[in-house]
Amino acid sequence: MKEPTKPRSKKPRSRRAAQVSVTEPTKPKSEKPGSSRDAQVSVTEPIKPKSEKPGSSRAAQIFVTEPITPKFREPRSRRAAQIAWGVLIGATLYVCYFSHLGVLGFSGPDEPRYAWIARSMMETHDWVTPQLYGKPWFEKPPLFYWGAGLCFKWFGVSEAAARFPSALSALLATLALAWLALRLYGAETVRWLLLLLPTTVGMIGFSHAAATDMPFSGTFTIAMVCAAEILGLTRNENTPILPRTPWRALILFGFFLGMAVLAKGPAAVILCGGAVFFWAWLTKRRNEALRLFHPAAIVAFLATALPWYVLCARRNPDFLRVFLIEHNFKRYLTPEFQHLQPFWFYLPVLLIALLPWAALFLWSTVHGVIRLLRTRFADESTWFLTCWAAFCVLFFSLSRSKLPGYILPALPAIALILSHSLTAMEKIPRWLLRAALWLFSLSLFVPLAFIELFARDVPRGNGKLVTGVCIIVALMGTANLFLALFGRPAREKGLFPLHAAVCVLPILFSAMLAYFIAPSFFKFDPSGKTLARELQMRDIPLNKLAVGWMSRGQHYSLNFYLHQEIKDWNQENFTKEYVLTDMPRCRNLSPIPFACEPLPFNEQATGAFLYHILMPGSVQGLGNSGGQTQKKE
Repeated sequence: MKEPTKPRSKKPRSRRAAQVSVTEPTKPKSEKPGSSRDAQVSVTEPIKPKSEKPGSSRAAQIFVTEPITPKFREPRSRRAAQIAWGVLIGATLYVCYFSHLGVLGFSGPDEPRYAWIARSMMETHDWVTPQLYGKPWFEKPPLFYWGAGLCFKWFGVSEAAARFPSALSALLATLALAWLALRLYGAETVRWLLLLLPTTVGMIGFSHAAATDMPFSGTFTIAMVCAAEILGLTRNENTPILPRTPWRALILFGFFLGMAVLAKGPAAVILCGGAVFFWAWLTKRRNEALRLFHPAAIVAFLATALPWYVLCARRNPDFLRVFLIEHNFKRYLTPEFQHLQPFWFYLPVLLIALLPWAALFLWSTVHGVIRLLRTRFADESTWFLTCWAAFCVLFFSLSRSKLPGYILPALPAIALILSHSLTAMEKIPRWLLRAALWLFSLSLFVPLAFIELFARDVPRGNGKLVTGVCIIVALMGTANLFLALFGRPAREKGLFPLHAAVCVLPILFSAMLAYFIAPSFFKFDPSGKTLARELQMRDIPLNKLAVGWMSRGQHYSLNFYLHQEIKDWNQENFTKEYVLTDMPRCRNLSPIPFACEPLPFNEQATGAFLYHILMPGSVQGLGNSGGQTQKKE
């Protein structure tokens, strides 16, 4: 009996394997284009079943489409936000650092003397020996004089040209610190650093001063940024596992540290060494700290700083004694230069320099201390910035001679810590920060409200100056108010979004307001610019003119604008025919007897009186203090 035959299965018409296409479900069409859930394009790839042997003609091939997200352009809202950040940061840097550099004449005792030395270098082509009134003057190294002298040569002699090196130093330091912030903390910290640091009172004020403080702070900041890279603080996941010698950072570190020594002297080495020493001690990374003594860094440092010191010492035998002993060691260890202040002097100075962000500084300090006590941990970059800022303040607090500009190198490090704390606050009640900002902003409105509501009839000297300062302080309060209003709630990522950046707008407005109305703040021109113009209009012979009782700053400024040193009225110059003084009726002038004849002069604009001296004469009009020895304010 025959077995029944099995029915043969039908073969496909072609020898190709039957293909089955399986498509994964696509996401709903309701999603907006440009988002992460955009429509997805499918690419079909064949998949052979495991039951069939590879190479079999009958292997059924299953095609599964794999979704690939297309690359769309950035959303317009994101690009617009980036443009807004860029415009706001650019406007902040320009207004705070470069706008209206020449709005005021040279003021104070330092600006006119430094400008005189820079102009003298340009005119005499002697770029080695600083000279004030034709005599060597070794109080400061030449970096600022070189920069101002070159600006005088390129742009002409003016206040803006003399202050441009300070503004440029502030900009370069800010950009270098922004690079460090990007490597350490990310782009959001960079954006806030570029807004908060330039808008501080300290950076605005010293970037508009023809002085050595900002060039020193700027070059020192860049050197510390390079030191951070050498110490390995900027390493990330993209850094090679095997460490490489950071030649560029080593050379730049030595170069900019040498430039800082050329800006203000050996204090740069002490500040850098002290900060790195305490960082190495706290983080137990002593071996990494020794990298700063790499031969490349030492050679770059010596090649930058040493040539001028050698040339100046060879031309001037007294240079090392005057500069190092008198203007460095004696200035630090003795009160010889009459700048004696208490140990805590820099605490209020620091708070004023950090305005309008002093409340944020106090808050971030308290928050950092609490976090350190709770976790017993702080990352190495935070320790580096803390040691940088703290050692600067501590070192100059121990000095017997204190001036506000000495702690300027601490501001960049503090601003970076502050910017990072705003973008990294975790597990704290943010409403407390907003409450602190509210209270601080309201306190800054108090002076203006008081003088306008309760002290209208109280004499306050220069009323315009007092009112103007109170308005600027109130605008600082507005900045803190905006920061409190536009902060995000705690459930959202990041405390301060883009629209919170409008907090800098009141600062920019107050800066522009101060630039425009600053001359009207004063009863008379505090510089010697108006004085020099009045003397030139009246054709007063300068070789027959002496200066009586007058502030040092106005006297030095007068010398600069007249391009001639006007001697003091004293025993050596009592034969001068004309005396310029800010005391009426020739009071406090000696020697006597003499008689004063007042000459027509614009006392309201200059704040000074011009007299013709008659010799010999009487003592009429000398007043009760006519025989006192002349002093400088």
